[in-house]
Amino acid sequence: NAMKAGAMDFFVKPVQIDMVKNIVWPERAVPFKPDERGADRFAIVTRNPGMKHLLTSVRKICDSRAPVLIRGESGTGKELIARYVHSCSQRRNHPFVAVNCAALPESLLESELFGHEKGTFTGALARKKGKFEQANGGCLLLDEISEMDCSLQAKLLRALQEREVDRVGGGAPIPVDVKVLATTNRDLDAMIESGKFREDLYYRLNVVPLHVPPLRD
Repeated sequence: NAMKAGAMDFFVKPVQIDMVKNIVWPERAVPFKPDERGADRFAIVTRNPGMKHLLTSVRKICDSRAPVLIRGESGTGKELIARYVHSCSQRRNHPFVAVNCAALPESLLESELFGHEKGTFTGALARKKGKFEQANGGCLLLDEISEMDCSLQAKLLRALQEREVDRVGGGAPIPVDVKVLATTNRDLDAMIESGKFREDLYYRLNVVPLHVPPLRD
């Protein structure tokens, strides 16, 4: 019945590993089709019309310098979409750097993003390049951007507007060429209303909006 409904094959218990390899093999279940632009490394396999439309949109905007805001529920593959944007773009041979904005406190996140000079604070034993500098020429993913503190949002906004960063304790701004991608599973409009997210930063990030369909679809 399953195969009549479209399944390629089925397992008979107890399942043997060789049987799994034979059935779930890239050339059988997921045909490998190299992308001329190198996107095959992060290929996304789907038959969902919404996801297909999303991937078409990604290929159209991947070379734009404009920031990209990727929205979607937890577990829908927002970071995978971000990596797909990078792998489709002309920046694919340059770094893809990701930082989880929810994983670090504000004080550490600022240093992580913008870097710091030696001796700026206890433990700053050497100059450190931030994620913006590390991603120069490539893409920077700001995962869970909604979790960033408002005071740091203002510094991020300036970095996006001026295309330069100020290291913590630094004396001069450093120019960077970075395509910024941000992800969130939160309702940013509601957060703006409650004063938890800057409206000007939202509009700066939401130049290219992408929405990942929920898994139930």
